Amino acid sequence: MSQIAVAGTLASRHDVVLLDLDGVVYLGRSPVPHAADSLHRLRNQGAGVGFVTNNAARTPEEVAAHLVELGVEAAPEDVITSAQAGARLLADQLPEGSTVLVLGTAALHREVEALGLRVVDSADDAPAGVIQGYDPQLAWPRLNEAAHAVQRGAVWVATNTDTNRPTDRGLVPGHGTAVAAVRAAVDVDPLVAGKPSPPLLQEAVRRTGASRPLFVGDRLDTDVAGARAAGMASLLVLTGSHGVPQLLAAPPDARPDHLAADLRGLLDPVPEVDLGDDVARCGDAVVRLTGGRLVVDQPVPPEQQVPAAWAAARLCWLAADRGETFDLADAAEAVRPRG
Repeated sequence: MSQIAVAGTLASRHDVVLLDLDGVVYLGRSPVPHAADSLHRLRNQGAGVGFVTNNAARTPEEVAAHLVELGVEAAPEDVITSAQAGARLLADQLPEGSTVLVLGTAALHREVEALGLRVVDSADDAPAGVIQGYDPQLAWPRLNEAAHAVQRGAVWVATNTDTNRPTDRGLVPGHGTAVAAVRAAVDVDPLVAGKPSPPLLQEAVRRTGASRPLFVGDRLDTDVAGARAAGMASLLVLTGSHGVPQLLAAPPDARPDHLAADLRGLLDPVPEVDLGDDVARCGDAVVRLTGGRLVVDQPVPPEQQVPAAWAAARLCWLAADRGETFDLADAAEAVRPRG
C-alpha cells in the first residue's frame, strides 16, 4: 500500500490505517456519520486502508460488498477477518496437510483449506486441530465434537472470544459463549486469533505490508488493548461502544494513543496535550485536579469535546498511576459539552 501524504495530520504519521468495522465504519446496517467521506478523502490522498473484523462468519468478499453498499470504497483484499487469522494461527501449529475439525461457516472452511489443511467432520477422524468460529446456525452436537477432539489432544483455536455482539434489536450472545461452552468441558484454554489477542492485527500487518500502522476502534477492551498487544498505535473514536467515562477509567493496557470524535480526526492535526502534575491543556481546553475532583476552567462547547476529553484522560491516567482516586463519573460530567 502507498505512503500517506496528508501532511500534518494524524494519518500522515502512518503508512496504513486499519479500521475496526462495527462502531467505527458502520453501526449495524447504517454507516457511521462522516465515515465514508473521510475514508474517500484518505484514499484520494494516498492512504493505505484496511478493514479488520473479529467476525469469522463472512468472507472478505461479503464484507467488502456490505461496505460498498454503505458508500465505502472497499475490495476483498482490503478486508482482514479473524477466520484468516485463526486459520493461520492453526496452520502455524500443525504440519501441512493435517486434519482439522471446523466449527464455523463456509468462510472459515475456505480459509482453513487455503492454508493446506484438510477439513474433517468428526472427532472420530482424529483431527490434529480444532478451529471454532462464529456460526449463526451452530448446533449443539458440533460443540460436543469439538470437546471430544480437544480432550483427545487436538490443538484448539478460537477465532474470537467476544461474549456479546450488537444487533439492530440489541445485544445477543457472541461467539465467546460457544467457546466457553467447550471450555467448560475440556478444561483447556484455546489459542485466540481475534482482538484483543495479537494474531488478527498481525495478520492485518502481513496482508497490508504496513510498517507504521494505526488501528482505529471504538472499544478500549478489544480494539485499543488489541493494538497495544500487537505493538501498534491506536485511535479511539467516540462513535460506538465506549465514550468519555470509559476513556477516563482506562487501565494502562487499554489506553489509546489518540482520540477523535469520528473518522474525520484522521485528517485533522493531532491534538497535543501539555501535561503537568495537576493540570492539562489541549487546544483551548484546560482541566485541573483540585481537591480530588477534576474541574475545567471554562464550560466545554461542543467543538472542544475532544480536546477537553483528551486533556482530562491524560490527567486522570497520570493521577491513577500515582495511586490517586477520584470520582470518574464526576470527572466525565465536568468535560461534558455544554450548549
